Amino acid sequence: MLTLLGVAVLVVGFIVRIHPLLVVAAAAIATSLSAGMSPIEGISTLGKAFNDNRYVSLVWLILPVIGLLERAGLQERARALVSRVRSATTGRLLLMYFVIRQLSAALGLTSLGGHAQMVRPLIAPMAEGAAENRYGPLPDRARWLIRASAAAADNVALFFGEDIFLAIASILLIKGFLEQNGIVVEPLQVSIWAIPTAVLALLVHGTRLLLLDRRLQRELARVSGVSRTDTGEARE
Repeated sequence: MLTLLGVAVLVVGFIVRIHPLLVVAAAAIATSLSAGMSPIEGISTLGKAFNDNRYVSLVWLILPVIGLLERAGLQERARALVSRVRSATTGRLLLMYFVIRQLSAALGLTSLGGHAQMVRPLIAPMAEGAAENRYGPLPDRARWLIRASAAAADNVALFFGEDIFLAIASILLIKGFLEQNGIVVEPLQVSIWAIPTAVLALLVHGTRLLLLDRRLQRELARVSGVSRTDTGEARE
């Protein structure tokens, strides 16, 4: 029963709003002491657990790095870079990212892209910059549409691209499910049959991305027409 003392330390520490790292460390030491360990053994066990699972916390190191880059003007630099390419459009840029994301996922590099580390700080601002380069300042509706399309491109490309890679969790899940129902397949077979699906996803979503340029042009032309009408009425 005393081994649950660490839970009480956690609850009290979070209630009084002490630094989370200190609370967790104090809870671990309290648990080890109540379990009959010496302070040295408790600290050694805590250090070993952290060392064995340190790769889990590496993901969180990306977030402050991205925050610092954005504060230093990463999004503005991305917009300025794409504005120099006259032939760049929002749909073409997102389609290029879709192809790269799908190919990298097919090779097992699923962490190469992502919303937090790629879409928000780079892809979405570049797509907005391409639209601003053609149509000028964007209304909020168009801006949110572009951001949603950038996030969707990442999702669809990853979902249908990662199944081509042989040693991915989804392939193993499909293999296990089929074997439970008496169907024995090799992971390579599942991986090969995922290629036509990925190609079809590229064709369907790639078409949607190319049509995004036309949609933006229609919506922005309509908004511009309404603005001119309102301005004319105000002058009269």
